[in-house]
Amino acid sequence: MAPMTAVGEQTTTGAGDQMHALVERLYPLCRSITGDGVRATLGIVGEYVPLQVHEVPTGTQVLDWTVPQEWNIRDAYVADASGHRVVDFAASSLHVLGYSVPVSATMPLTELRAHLHTLPDHPAWVPYRTSYYEPKWGFCLAQETLDALPDGEYEVCIDSTLADGHLTYAEHVVPGQVQDEVIVSCHVCHPSLANDNLAGIAVATFLARALAETTPYYTYRFIFAPGTIGAITWLARNAERVERVKHGLVLACAGDPGRLTYKQSRRGDAEIDRVMRHVLAASERPHHVAEFTPYGYDERQFCSPGFNLGVGSLSRTPYAGYPEYHTSADNPDFVSPEAMADTLSVCREAFAVLDRNRRYVNLSPYGEPQLGRRGLYDSLGGRSDSKQAQMAMLWVLSLSEGEHSLLDVAERSGLPFGAVAAAADALHDAGLIKA
Repeated sequence: MAPMTAVGEQTTTGAGDQMHALVERLYPLCRSITGDGVRATLGIVGEYVPLQVHEVPTGTQVLDWTVPQEWNIRDAYVADASGHRVVDFAASSLHVLGYSVPVSATMPLTELRAHLHTLPDHPAWVPYRTSYYEPKWGFCLAQETLDALPDGEYEVCIDSTLADGHLTYAEHVVPGQVQDEVIVSCHVCHPSLANDNLAGIAVATFLARALAETTPYYTYRFIFAPGTIGAITWLARNAERVERVKHGLVLACAGDPGRLTYKQSRRGDAEIDRVMRHVLAASERPHHVAEFTPYGYDERQFCSPGFNLGVGSLSRTPYAGYPEYHTSADNPDFVSPEAMADTLSVCREAFAVLDRNRRYVNLSPYGEPQLGRRGLYDSLGGRSDSKQAQMAMLWVLSLSEGEHSLLDVAERSGLPFGAVAAAADALHDAGLIKA
């Protein structure tokens, strides 16, 4: 049996700052569910980990959906009579309603107001709004900006294209000892929003880098795809091999100051659910475990009844749970290196447990085997945790009948998973248990 993977033991020193720098670099790009913004984002991520990029043509049937037309935008603004841009896409990609059809017109403010979106409760913030599947156009701006606009004529321009093209997503695979897979998914369709979901992209990227430095048991597949339609497209294109997916995690809202939140899979008792509950509880971090609901991020696609995969979701403050959600206040200052490093650390800890969790069979089940003559007690001499290590060996022997996993042993004994796994390694090497 291979020794316990070092995924959970790696330090996150420096990773937080590097992830934050990646967030800042990605922040200005205008992303949507299709288009060059997604490609540019994946191009940058590809500088950190090699990616296989997939292009799926417009009109492709993917489960009950159809890949939409591709949207790209070059410029957009609202200008007053003097030519001053009172709303300018160049200042922030949030200023344009996502998937806006092109428009070039002059109209009075009274007519323009029907196409303007604001947040009256937060007058200094710009909202994030989209219209993916209904042809519309519009602008998003601060309420205080709108309040300052005088009546009169305004020039309106959205230089965009909505045409047949492709939906773009990418994968990064860390090969494992077996072909069974763990998927890690994050969405790449949001424009200038740091927590939702650039922080998730950054954590996924650095988690992939950390795993690549180990020899994991499972194969880890990272999916960088637009929300909803991207996950549906991936499932449609991988339906024949989705049975390889044994566990999964969706990463979102990974950098805000809130406590960690794990949303369980639809099953509720999937191994990833048990592992995340155990790791979060053992870490004594402030956290919350939420029941599955069929609303949220792409866990709902992976957990849909026909697939019913064991995929949960890890975030800090969940979607719509913080005032800055889907607004210009979700900027790089809102996310911190420390919060992203903490999210990354939990992922490493969880995957270390997941990767090492096995069931064993006791090869000397009739009475307690003599550990001393095998040098197992001698190996503990002088260790400050020798009593814990001894108890871990006894518990592993007691529960190794092929039905209990090491996580079962840790939970029942109250011992740290790492101690249980180390005991299993020692007993396996001594020929007392087998997988």
